Amino acid sequence: MSKNEKEEVEETIIPTISEESSELGTIRINHSVIAGIVRLATQSVKGVVNVGSAGVVEGLTDFFSKKESERGVKVTESSDGGYEVEVRVVLEFGVDLAKTGVLIQENIRDQILSMTGNHASSIDIIIDDIKMDSQEKDEEDTKWATESTA
Repeated sequence: MSKNEKEEVEETIIPTISEESSELGTIRINHSVIAGIVRLATQSVKGVVNVGSAGVVEGLTDFFSKKESERGVKVTESSDGGYEVEVRVVLEFGVDLAKTGVLIQENIRDQILSMTGNHASSIDIIIDDIKMDSQEKDEEDTKWATESTA
């Protein structure tokens, strides 16, 4: 057997997540990993300012009690084996809140399925607050300052 043939044989026996790999043991994904996927999928949606609660007390509680990837995200397993996800978000002022919420849900669903092979049985989006984009806010502050001095 040549070196190239040996490498090809080794590549074909790499275990994957399937019935063949079940003989090797189980593959479990920690909920904090799912929370990280949810957080990144949420942040990638246009119009999302922040993932996590807008309230100061809740924000401090989350900050000290959870890893960064879990802040604003709650993941549990449902009885059917899927994930139940709850995400708290702050959205940008002026966006269509309902459409942005649906986009967040769809993005989370797609990312969880593609990365874990498991489905999300429910994805609840809680819009805690809306904020003006910091660049727009700076322009508004400048506009008000120049108008008041004129």
